[in-house]
Amino acid sequence: MEQSITNPTDSQVVAVARSDRWQVYRRLQGLEIPCCCNSNGGLEVEINSPLAAIQLWCVFKQLTAPRSELAAQLNRCWQLKS
Repeated sequence: MEQSITNPTDSQVVAVARSDRWQVYRRLQGLEIPCCCNSNGGLEVEINSPLAAIQLWCVFKQLTAPRSELAAQLNRCWQLKS
């Protein structure tokens, strides 16, 4: 199911490797962030809140960060006291 972008001025075209595009698209759909793949291979994402911007950043971080960096971040989270 593809969501349409409701207001083109609120959307950004994001550069994603073609091999990762569908993975990013599916994850953003799961997070209920409106996005669509355009005809030239780009991924158009509607960012309409700070939360959506942070979630987009996190999705890209998961794809681009080295595994050791992600593991270190997870370990830091586990050590935080509540």
